[in-house]
Order: sequence, then C-alpha cells, then structure tokens
Amino acid sequence: MRPYRVRGWLTRKDDPVFWTRTADICDLYLNPPPDAVVLSIDDKTAIAARSRKHPGRHAGPGRPAYQEFEYVRHGTVSIIAALDVQTGQAVTESIRRNDSVTFQHFLTMLDTSIDPAKQIHVVLDNGSSHVAKATRAWLSAHPRWHVHRTPVHASWLNQIELYFSVLTRGVVRHGDFSSRDDLINKIEPYAIEKNTTAKPYRWTYDGTPLKAA
Repeated sequence: MRPYRVRGWLTRKDDPVFWTRTADICDLYLNPPPDAVVLSIDDKTAIAARSRKHPGRHAGPGRPAYQEFEYVRHGTVSIIAALDVQTGQAVTESIRRNDSVTFQHFLTMLDTSIDPAKQIHVVLDNGSSHVAKATRAWLSAHPRWHVHRTPVHASWLNQIELYFSVLTRGVVRHGDFSSRDDLINKIEPYAIEKNTTAKPYRWTYDGTPLKAA
C-alpha cells in the first residue's frame, strides 16, 4: 500500500464561475481587444536571499556542477510585476509590504506610464491586496481599467506566473546572495535585460507546457 506516499488533493464542487472566468481569460489572451493593453499582474513574496556556506564546484566533462547544501539566510525579498501579454515585456518592482496601499501605488505608476488613449485589461487573482475595498475603489475610479479575475485556486491562469517561473530558474534557484539588496540588485538587471529579447507566450490551454512565441 505504501502509506508513506501522499498526493495533494483539492476537494471542490463544480463551480460555473470557474468555467465562465476561465473562458473569459482565455479569450482575452487569444483575442485581445484592439487598441488596448493586456496586463497580467501579481506579486511574488518571500523570495529567500541565501548564501551558500561553502563555494560550489563548476561543471566539468561528464560531471554536473556541485552546489553546497548548507546555506545562510539573509532575509527575504518580495516583488510585484506586470506582464504585457501582447509583448512579453514586464515591469518589476521590489516592495516592503504586500498590501492594498502598495498595490495601488503600483497601479498608479502603470496608469501614468500607459498611453491615456488606450484601455487597460488586467488579469488578477484573488489575493487580499487585489480584492481589498481600497483597491476596488481605485479601480472604480479609473474606468479604463477592466479587471478579469481568475477563478479561486486557479492562479495558474495568470500568465505572470510563467514569468515568475522563468525568473526563479534564471536568478533565484541557483543564486548566491549576500543580502536582500544583493538579491534585488540581481533581479532588476535580469528583468531589464530580459525585456530586450522578450516575446509573448503562446497560450494553448491544452495541458502542454507554454513556450515563448
């Protein structure tokens, strides 16, 4: 029976809202409105700034790289990011607090930098800072912003998660950071450089891995 083996399971009833919201977001990706900007926004919190206790060893012929198992913690970093679904470019910003005030500041920055003649469609999950009363008030006061919310437990529909995955593999997973500032100083140049070669993701929704176009 192997009772030590456990798989996660989410018990939920079939929710019509799931299919409605999923169809809405997929249609937005596949058929973006003309003369509009489509953004995918989310935050990535508690990124650990860790340094290895001993230096690793570079890969050699027939031998993989070695990385020290033990590490020292130097705190964490949280970022918020907006992915332009139609170009693949992203804006990232390190944040001290993950609350509605911080989120509104980020939305305001985006709003002032995007052509005022364009409508803005944004995909958001149901995080507390995204559904807070103050955030809803900000969105209501900016009618050119049109929100498309992911269903509950379906943040994977938000394409910014793909960007965070690439960022994790490219910077965080095998990185060695002496401090929070060191981690931030590696994330920011990476994000800027990635924008120079960015391409949109090909949205398939058929269970196959998404790749850049």
